[in-house]
Amino acid sequence: MRASLEMRWFYSGALPKSIGQWFGSESLGGYLSPPEEREDIYLLVPDCDYLGVKLRGKALEVKWRQAELGAMPFGNRWEGKAEKWLKWVCADTVAPVPAEILATGKWVGVKKKRAQRLYQVSAPGSPMPVPVEAPIPQGCSVEVTQLNINGSPSWTLGFEAFGSESCLIENLETVANWTSKSYQAQKLKAEDSCGYPRWLAGK
Repeated sequence: MRASLEMRWFYSGALPKSIGQWFGSESLGGYLSPPEEREDIYLLVPDCDYLGVKLRGKALEVKWRQAELGAMPFGNRWEGKAEKWLKWVCADTVAPVPAEILATGKWVGVKKKRAQRLYQVSAPGSPMPVPVEAPIPQGCSVEVTQLNINGSPSWTLGFEAFGSESCLIENLETVANWTSKSYQAQKLKAEDSCGYPRWLAGK
């Protein structure tokens, strides 16, 4: 089980060129993961935006929202809603999800093309870019992901802070503040900010 603090935005359509160029620029540091392509299978549970269940390969991943921290501004172009999640990864058939929940929803495939960056936070306000596979104790990942459901494209920009629970907000704020300084593309609004379960409910 792992706790994280997440903030992301979702938008319909193709990924804007300006955001792809910003995410690939040297201003964000020297480490950028090669694009990863895969398809995740999500469980759609009616009227439930606090539970995320997906099949990723042969593993079942379950995320449970613990808290909503409200809108947080970063620079003059970002305002997003931060959410605290707990995550389980189940490599076998035993999952922390009641059978009646699994039975009430339907499954939908989401094709993804994801690029990631990772930042270590060893002191407040001082993020350090590191390779995405680096085993760091405190930090925050940033991703830009192109999404496709049944031929309909969307995209998301997301942050996921991890480490000691007492440092999650600090890790998110440190990395979001630093990366937002070089961002000059479209404004990202709090009304477009949510987790995957809420976004999928509207598809």
